[in-house]
Amino acid sequence: MSVVLDIRGLSRVHGEGPTAVHALRKVDLAVAAGELVAVMGPSGSGKSTLLTCAGGLDRPTSGEILVEGNDLVTLGTADLAAMRRRRIGFVFQDFNLIPALTALENAALPLELDGTRPRQARKAAELALAEVGIAELADRFPDEISGGQRQRVAIARAIVGERKLLLADEPTGALDSETGEAVLQLLRDRCDSKGIAAVLVTHEARHAAWADRVVYLRDGVLVGQSGPLAAVDSLLEEAR
Repeated sequence: MSVVLDIRGLSRVHGEGPTAVHALRKVDLAVAAGELVAVMGPSGSGKSTLLTCAGGLDRPTSGEILVEGNDLVTLGTADLAAMRRRRIGFVFQDFNLIPALTALENAALPLELDGTRPRQARKAAELALAEVGIAELADRFPDEISGGQRQRVAIARAIVGERKLLLADEPTGALDSETGEAVLQLLRDRCDSKGIAAVLVTHEARHAAWADRVVYLRDGVLVGQSGPLAAVDSLLEEAR
């Protein structure tokens, strides 16, 4: 399997001098096509910072972030924005849908912002909504559907087009247990069927069970990793 995300020596420091906060310290992480990697760790360990840097939403202090061989650190603002629209999808805990747009319009938005013709963008969005099992909700607005359905719209928006990297930050945090498991199943299926590389930030071992591999952060340092959930408990114990 080819490596989609390759993070090398990633550090992120906020501020300067004695008050500087080291959010990440020389983190190395590679994620292959078709692989789902869960990132765990206590609050403030750097999980979300790792994700925002990996997706080009935040600039690291040092290190490399390669997405399909393209180093996000060296890209200019316009090229970085294009990379986010075309190759990287984000799923957040609070959905981040636009209330005034329908499910179809929300899913089509990245393509339309990238200059795709509206008809073509909406056709791709219809396919993405069908892939996440909510094609019949295309004309509904976010406040007309359930939390789980909103998260599915957010996932459709994250995978629309030719996205190869999916980054999910606590995507089940606003959902009940059953709905959350369905969303994680959807992410797992996307990796297995389409070969997308995905990184899932979570604080729950049962959610990490969906991953091929679990990495553990503490104080910005990657302190351990394991295979699937069978080894997660021992990993967490070792990392404490």
